[in-house]
Amino acid sequence: MKDLYPEIRPYRAEHLAVDELHTLYLEEVGRADGVPALFLHGGPGAGCEPYHRRFFDPEVYRVVLFDQRGAGRSSPHAELKRNTTWDLVADIEKIREHLGIERWLVFGGSWGSTLALAYAEMHPERVSALVLRGIFLCRPHEIQWFYQQGASRLFPDFWEDFQRPIDPTHRDDMLKAYHALLTGDDELRRLAAAKAWSVWEGRTATLSSDERVAAHFAQPHVALSMARIECHYFMNDAFLRPNQLLEEASRLDGIPGVIVHGRYDVICPVENAWELHDAWSGSELSIIADAGHSATEGGTRRRLIEATDYFGAELA
Repeated sequence: MKDLYPEIRPYRAEHLAVDELHTLYLEEVGRADGVPALFLHGGPGAGCEPYHRRFFDPEVYRVVLFDQRGAGRSSPHAELKRNTTWDLVADIEKIREHLGIERWLVFGGSWGSTLALAYAEMHPERVSALVLRGIFLCRPHEIQWFYQQGASRLFPDFWEDFQRPIDPTHRDDMLKAYHALLTGDDELRRLAAAKAWSVWEGRTATLSSDERVAAHFAQPHVALSMARIECHYFMNDAFLRPNQLLEEASRLDGIPGVIVHGRYDVICPVENAWELHDAWSGSELSIIADAGHSATEGGTRRRLIEATDYFGAELA
């Protein structure tokens, strides 16, 4: 049964200035003359990790990975200015033009699926196929489910730790209260809030709680950018109209795609994938029976690789 391809190093890495404030880290792996593919990381703000390179056959694909504004090795770190969904969509086009790529497969999970959909709906002529995981449509009720009431009932122990940095009198609006801490001047409180925010996500990402995932999310560099940027985006409804991505799904007509979603995804419930599949005529939906949200879980991992293998053969 298929699993992640072997570890691989980039054959090219660079920093690309996309405006006078933001510089993005980007890299390419695989073969320079391969099928172009773009990997979009989650968060927003999480950054790319080495295992993300391994969802693609390096003998088939030319894979482009980049750290989005404020994330990972991009600079300035955790920056919120000029950091919106539409800035990121414009960055993707700048990267595509910079690398001389005509069309590419776009692969994204969680927030990466949101950004992939926003990009594909704006630039459908540039997308050869979509592989999406853990669908997040950034609608207000999805954000309320995970950050106010819903997931809290399934993980009351983890939720207690998530609430701890917030004064009890402000817990009726956790998003607003966290935003005040994460953008405040008190560095110690800002870092503590960032860690609590990020660890809440890491602890709930897998069907069986995986301390390795939680430990990664707790790393200060990861936690600060992810918490600040996520909270900034969610305070602004990800700079999308309510239900925009579903309402504009007809723009995906003619783009083939595979949607992979864990049955027990608590961060992004499976109804998101079901609704997207219903709205997007060219999609195939795979619900993984023994998985949560994370791309690292076995069944999800294997289905994603099956999808990239299939499109690699079709697009070669």
